[in-house]
Amino acid sequence: MSVRTRKLLAYGAAIVVLLAVFALYTRPLILVTLADQLWACFS
Repeated sequence: MSVRTRKLLAYGAAIVVLLAVFALYTRPLILVTLADQLWACFS
């Protein structure tokens, strides 16, 4: 496998991961759960 192919696969995987994270942020329940977990860490 060439260097260019590996680089393209790495960029593609990074884009897929970023899109999945951005899709999670469109759900309000995920944000509330994340805030609750963060709050629980410091209380």
